[in-house]
Amino acid sequence: MIRLGVNIDHVATVRQARKTTEPDPVWAAAMAELGGADQITIHLREDRRHIQDRDVEILSQTVNVKLNLECACEDEMLTIACRTGPDQVCLVPESREEITTEGGLDVLTNRERVSKSIKMLQQKGIFVSLFIDPDEAQITAAAELGAEAVELHTGAYANARTPNDIQSQLDQLYLACNMVGETPLRLHAGHGLTYSNVVPVTRIDGMEELNIGHSLIARSLFVGMENAVREMKQLINS
Repeated sequence: MIRLGVNIDHVATVRQARKTTEPDPVWAAAMAELGGADQITIHLREDRRHIQDRDVEILSQTVNVKLNLECACEDEMLTIACRTGPDQVCLVPESREEITTEGGLDVLTNRERVSKSIKMLQQKGIFVSLFIDPDEAQITAAAELGAEAVELHTGAYANARTPNDIQSQLDQLYLACNMVGETPLRLHAGHGLTYSNVVPVTRIDGMEELNIGHSLIARSLFVGMENAVREMKQLINS
């Protein structure tokens, strides 16, 4: 069974558009759990564009499934993570100008900082994943630094439009997943996955966890959070 991590960031995006109190991502997490979410995923950005410190604090105390906190390798974020104690931290790259995360963490270029971040989190008993591109060198570096999992960035696959491009990106993703299987790393994936493109990713041997946000939150506007999560769960484990 593949675990479904429901990213609720964009519930907070709607709230922050008016700087008000609703919709509350804490309630969204509860509804996602009722729909069968195996994990709640949130990204605390340095610019606080959606998830706020208050959300992290409350969710860390109320989520009954796993809580996965995405954050950059920055002292402020790591300190918050160590204090609140999520079950898992996924280290991600971050740029204030980007609309959404545009690529994987460059472990090679930032080797020392990533290594320090991994050790700091693991000393607090937090499971550490790295969000990286499906690239052999990045996978090797992630394993060498002692991360426990990698979340492969599926954006290039999700953004491909022609059948040839889609197949090419899927082939690259499959190859990368095979490489992960040759290491001690656990295999996760996410970014841009939707109800219409997720199934081929679920067919990858060794896939344990998918984190999905925008498509699922968009679907929930029409069918409700519980139903949206149930539908995705059925797809990824069909």
